[in-house]
Amino acid sequence: MKLALLTILASTATAFLAPTTPVIQRISTQINAEDDDETPSEPRTAEEISSLTSSVKTVFSLEDINGILPHRYPFLLVDKVVEYEMGKKAVGVKCVTLNEPHFTGHFPDRPIMPGVLQVEALAQLAGIVCLQMEGAEPGAVFFFAGVDGVKWKKPVVPGDTLVMEVEIKKWNKRFGIATAVGRAYVDGEMAVELDEM
Repeated sequence: MKLALLTILASTATAFLAPTTPVIQRISTQINAEDDDETPSEPRTAEEISSLTSSVKTVFSLEDINGILPHRYPFLLVDKVVEYEMGKKAVGVKCVTLNEPHFTGHFPDRPIMPGVLQVEALAQLAGIVCLQMEGAEPGAVFFFAGVDGVKWKKPVVPGDTLVMEVEIKKWNKRFGIATAVGRAYVDGEMAVELDEM
């Protein structure tokens, strides 16, 4: 009886703590890192943290993107464009939130943005560049013809800001075909890269 009760309690505790283990590990790592510092630092304010991105200006807002891409919720995966070079490259942002529908099944106890959606987000960013190039018809729809050399480096989870960059390598305006490369980062660390799409 006691053994069965202990087994039930242990499995319940494991199930309860499993989803929060990464949070506990991050907090523990932060505490240990702070213990290593000789001088304790004051907590930063929201204003200070917000000012870290004050030099990043929005080139295309979500409303602008809606006028360029045909995608809509829940499949529009670019929230804004912050750097843009006409016909060549762009840097865009995707804010990852738990209320996105794919997280209900991928995975309920450990939500991770599916890798194929990360690639799709990069493709949509490339589409923003391509749909404004000479020879592209307004309102045209781009389709994937292929993707090569995809490597995922770290999980992308709710709360992350996925900062993506794409560069157009070839553009055939006669057929409306483009070749591009792309990378995406979270907190300055590469999350995904692809050699060609």
